[in-house]
Amino acid sequence: MFSKKMLWGSLASLVLLTGTSAVALAEMPVHSEQNSQFHYIEQPLGLKVGVAIAGLALIGLELWWFLLYVADE
Repeated sequence: MFSKKMLWGSLASLVLLTGTSAVALAEMPVHSEQNSQFHYIEQPLGLKVGVAIAGLALIGLELWWFLLYVADE
């Protein structure tokens, strides 16, 4: 079903995508002004975990649909 070329290409693109976003985030300046109109709001850990699980479930559903459902047609 998968060729080695497709697998390595997907892996390389994933590494490049995550690597460039980490570099972009690392280069963002941090402003420590006390008079800013925006304030940091701490999110509960349960909410963070729930959003992460929901996101992974949606990604898995999209992969299933694209790789298995569409391939059968």
